[in-house]
Amino acid sequence: MSLITNKVERDDLKPGDHIYTYRAVFAYSHHGVFVGGSKVVHFKPEQSLNASSSSSSSVSEVNDSSSEAPCPTYPDCGFKQPNSGVLLSCLDCFLKNGSLYRFEYGVSSSMFLTRVRGGTCTTAQSDPSQTVVHRAMHLLQNGFGNYDIFQNNCEDFALYCKTGLLILDKNGVGRSGQASSILGAPLAALLSSPLTLLIPNPVGVATVTAGMYCMSRYATDIGVRTDVIKVPVEDLALNLGIKTLKKR
Repeated sequence: MSLITNKVERDDLKPGDHIYTYRAVFAYSHHGVFVGGSKVVHFKPEQSLNASSSSSSSVSEVNDSSSEAPCPTYPDCGFKQPNSGVLLSCLDCFLKNGSLYRFEYGVSSSMFLTRVRGGTCTTAQSDPSQTVVHRAMHLLQNGFGNYDIFQNNCEDFALYCKTGLLILDKNGVGRSGQASSILGAPLAALLSSPLTLLIPNPVGVATVTAGMYCMSRYATDIGVRTDVIKVPVEDLALNLGIKTLKKR
């Protein structure tokens, strides 16, 4: 894995790969699972959901999910079940002229900490590719619940497809490294602010703040969290009664 980028060529993709691309001039990334045949299964805000769930969705993602022109190449591009945010797209429509990146699994702790931006890798191991594709296709038919920018977003969807892991604590941050970065930056700044009285050098304060930011991301990585359980995709409806399931 490169220290700089996870960019990958289309010909190097394999079914079951977790891929992503950046939107709005690198403001955020959109994630999905490549299932082969130039097709991607991904999760976006469903505009027909109730106002309470849509209000917690990312404005950029909501705008991104607005009505689009039909795909001229693949008739099934854009397929989704009613009232579901999980859809099938061709690779071109998924990327929207953006670059293609592959999310990395099973990275070392030291490698994870070198990645300043969240949402690019995890220390968790991926399940076999056929299992990943099975989960993605099952969720295409059965949905993945309501979209939530912090607890149930496109990266959470891809992470679940790859690992089958769900978080027990539904009140905290989800699996998404992108969401952890959003929350981790202000938290690191807040925790390090008293150090400005002890460390007169601005470079030293910046270094401490960066260190706290990276550690806060690492602590919420699904590969090191202890509040996760393995849930078969067929039992995902039990997510609402998650406390009845056994911890891994």
